[in-house]
Amino acid sequence: MKRRFILSLAGLLLFGVPAWAADEPIDEQARKEVREVVKRLQARYEKTKDLQADFTQKTLIEGFERPVMSSGKVYIKKPGRLRWSYLNPAVEDIYVNRDDVKVYVPEHKQVMIGKLTQMASSKAPLELLQGAARLDESFDIEPTSGNGKGVGGIRLLTLIPKHNGSESGKTLQRIVVEVFPKTYFIRTVSLYELSGNVSTFEFSAPQANVGMNDEPFELKLPSDVEVVKAPVLSAP
Repeated sequence: MKRRFILSLAGLLLFGVPAWAADEPIDEQARKEVREVVKRLQARYEKTKDLQADFTQKTLIEGFERPVMSSGKVYIKKPGRLRWSYLNPAVEDIYVNRDDVKVYVPEHKQVMIGKLTQMASSKAPLELLQGAARLDESFDIEPTSGNGKGVGGIRLLTLIPKHNGSESGKTLQRIVVEVFPKTYFIRTVSLYELSGNVSTFEFSAPQANVGMNDEPFELKLPSDVEVVKAPVLSAP
């Protein structure tokens, strides 16, 4: 389950027809604040060459009372490299190198390999984390309804995936993004699925532009690890 949600965040299983609309009128001041947040967020990530942070993940599954909790570290390096390492309650590493994806589960002595473009219709959420693309090219962006503000009173962003004609991954309803005050790095990302599942990633202790080398992104496997090909994920 946790693999499914981080692959969603990295761009695997994401894009479908948006099914969300604001429940209340949104005033022009809120839209203006959102545009400013987007501008600062994009500017921050465009200047970021590498980034590492701790994360916690809380997944609420429709029909279950207790959330699924996990935590670990994430590493990002431009261009196109990402490592997502679950450390608790079990170890699992997900490596993305441009179009190549590897998922390594030491407990199972198995690594799954595949291509990002074969497993999803879009890489926009990965680009969201890397700052490699303009948000408004991949999403319709609105103020978040309700209170609509995060830490420091900064507007939350609701990202509605734009319809791109693909039948793949018709699961996501919207993404809600919160940023850190001052730095405008991403603090939380919440994925809302049409099924009712909600997965929230909270990032902490971000460190940017530390001169990260390629070592964190190089997977070194024991000789007894089985290599399997990932299935191509598509809508039923």
